[in-house]
Parts: sequence; structure tokens; C-alpha cells
Amino acid sequence: MYQDEQNLYHETYQEGGGEQTRFPETTSAADASAGTYGGEPQRPVQEMKPVKKNRIGLKVTALALCCALVGGAIGGGIVWGVSNSGDSGTTISVSDRTVSQVSIKTVDGKTLMTDAEVYAANVNSVVSINVTGTSGYNIFGQPVQSASSGSGFILTTDGYIVTNYHVVADAQAIQVTLYSGAEYEAQYVGGDEDYDIAVLKIDATDLQAVTLGDSDELNVGDHVLAIGNPLGELTFSMSGGMVSSVNRTINVDGTPFNMIQTDTSINPGNSGGPLLNSYGEVVGIVSAKYSSTGSSGESVEGLGFAIPINDVSSMIQDIMTNGYVTNRAYLGATIGTLNASMAQQYRYDITEGAFVYSVEEGGPADQAGLQLGDVITAIDGTEITSLDDLTAAKKNYVTGDTSTLTVYRQGETITVELTWGETPAETASTQTEQSSQDNSGQNNGSITNPNDLFDYFFNYR
Repeated sequence: MYQDEQNLYHETYQEGGGEQTRFPETTSAADASAGTYGGEPQRPVQEMKPVKKNRIGLKVTALALCCALVGGAIGGGIVWGVSNSGDSGTTISVSDRTVSQVSIKTVDGKTLMTDAEVYAANVNSVVSINVTGTSGYNIFGQPVQSASSGSGFILTTDGYIVTNYHVVADAQAIQVTLYSGAEYEAQYVGGDEDYDIAVLKIDATDLQAVTLGDSDELNVGDHVLAIGNPLGELTFSMSGGMVSSVNRTINVDGTPFNMIQTDTSINPGNSGGPLLNSYGEVVGIVSAKYSSTGSSGESVEGLGFAIPINDVSSMIQDIMTNGYVTNRAYLGATIGTLNASMAQQYRYDITEGAFVYSVEEGGPADQAGLQLGDVITAIDGTEITSLDDLTAAKKNYVTGDTSTLTVYRQGETITVELTWGETPAETASTQTEQSSQDNSGQNNGSITNPNDLFDYFFNYR
């Protein structure tokens, strides 16, 4: 080991448990005490003093470095020099750019905004929606509790909120959370399943409302943004993309929709949120997203859809006033899809169309002369091959419009004039007239089971 006493270092070794000073074998103890090795005078042990650093040099170097840093910053950026054994070295540039603050602009339809400005102008108008309800019954007959989440946006400063119908369908309790963190219990005002829209109301005032734009002015390639709550957890997230297609007809659970197609990232939880243009205006209601795999198993990405705001704005106002869409075209009949199997069973000459299972007494279909067993094959020249076609065609009409229906009846093709009626309040509130069945309250001897209809045709007519 080494002993350090007053900066004097003596080499020692340990033997038999004790430390001894090492001398050469030819050195006597007397010589050792005299400070000689092997009879030679011992050189004095060199004193090891701490190394003194050149403080003046360091100070000069530090001063020069500070001056370089200050000078570089004034020039527009800071450059750090890293020397490597006298080589030219590696430099790292760090910007001193002053980050500009995002200004909150008023959406006026004239001011083009950055994405950050669109977000700042609208995020306080977007809400998170959490729903609790029931989804069927278990094997013991007990209701199964369910929970889901979605998005929405504030339409008026006094608390009317727009979202998708499928977000709040069958809800027992609806909780709305604002960007500020404030939470409200929301009341369901009304909705329309065929258009997938719903209106909620919270008890609040002085809220920040959105500004509606003109979805008819959208072009393929226009930049659009979506704000919502993907996965129900990543609240108030914004994603961006472009309009991929306009007036795209897609089928969602058997119901056809006219949609804006976009490659903006849309995920579960985004439903009901706003689709915004670069002016900060709401041009659509985010409604659907294709899954990661298509119908044939191929992987798909970048396919999101939104309901054009022009298609539903008047309906939203109708719901706010009446609780339902009063001017939605109403047929007053139970309709299904005719297929080849049914056609063979009923001995029909056609295999496609919208099959009339029943007619409401006194309703629009009854007044037009439609009967049990009729097959609607066209409306104003538009071919009808299924219930989906009929549902899509109905969306082009409102209460009071008149249409010419082409109908197959007992081997003949006839035409009838139909005036679309107004949806009864009780029908709208119970959602009995839906896309899956254009049902009405009371039927004129209705038969809804195909086998019963077969018996009716061949045993009772």
C-alpha cells in the first residue's frame, strides 16, 4: 500500500500481518537508519506537491467562450464547438427563435387560420360524451350494463349539443365534459337514426358555440381537421387530413348515408365530433370509420367519414324545436327487401325490389293505393332493388313532396302517385319507423312474417 504523510510516499509491503519498510537484502539496519542502501548514501525522497492548475489560463478561456456564446446568440443562433484532438470538431446549432403564441381568432368565414389557430378557436366548443345504459340481457334475464363514449360540439351558447344518434342510443345516463373540465348531466332532446344525428341539452350559459360552414363548398383536396376523443381516453385530440371524396354513399349497418370521405385519422370515440375547414367552420359531423380490415380481409387505412352539415342542419333545428324531425318524409308502411327466394315462393316474375309487408290505414302509402304484397321497383325513375335503396331515396324528400312510384303487383307493373307524409310524434319518439323496417303505428290487417304472407296469398285470396 501507499502511505501519504505530508505528501511523502513510501513503498511498503505487508508480511505476517504487519507492515514493514522494504530494503534491499544487502542493506543493514544501520545503513537503513543512516539513510543508505547497500552502503551508498540514500537519495532524499522526492516531495510530491499538488499540481497547481493554470487558473489564469482557465479564466481567459472561460471569458473567451462566454464572449463567443453571447456573440453567437446575438447573431441569430448559438453554436457549441466540440474539439477533438485538434481536429475541426463537431458543431451543434441551437435556434434562439422566439416561439410565437397562438392567437385565438374569431371564426368569421373570411379569415384563413393555421391548424393551431383552428384548434384554439374551437376546442372549447368540443365536448366529451360518456354514456351508460344496457345492452341486452344475460342468461339469467338480467340487463347487462354498458358504457360507451363519443364526442360532440356545442351548437348554442345556452347548452344545445350535437352528436351522433348511435353515440347516445339507448342511453340511461349521459355525462358531458367540457375542455375546461366542467361536467354536466345532459338531457336527450331528440334524434334521427336514419341520419345518425342527435341533440343534447345541458344546463349552462355563456358557452362557446361553433360556427357552421357550407359543406357544399368542399372540394376534393381541401384541408380538414377533426377534434374529438379517440378511444374515449385521448380527450380533445386533433387530427388533420384532406377531403378524399364528396357525396360518397356508404352503407352503415344497412342504412345508406351520403358522406364526406376524408383521410383524417378517425377512431372510436371521435363519433359526433366536428369536422372543420381551414376557416374554423364546422362542415361535417364525424360519423364512421372503416375498420383496419375490409370486407374481403385486406388492410385499409385513411378511410374516415363525416355527415355533411348542410344535409342535417335544418333537421337539427327541427329537433331542437320539436324533439324530432317533423318534415322527414314518411311512407307509413312496413317494408322489406324482396329476394330471389321470396320471389320463387310467392311466384313473382321479379326478384328485386322493396316489398310491402303492411300498410298503415289512412297513411301516405294507403292513400296512394299501395297494398300488401306490392313491390316498389322505382321512385321518380330511380331504381329500387332493396329496402336500402328505398331508405336512401326517402332522404331526397320532405313532408309534402310528391313522387311517382313504380310498383309490381300481381304480375303487372303500375305507377301510383305518393305524397310523402309527416312523421307522427309518437312514431318519432319510439323510433318505430326505422331503416330496417319502415313501420307505422297501426296496420291495415298487416302481415309481417313471410310464411304468414305465403299462407295469405295462396289460402285466403
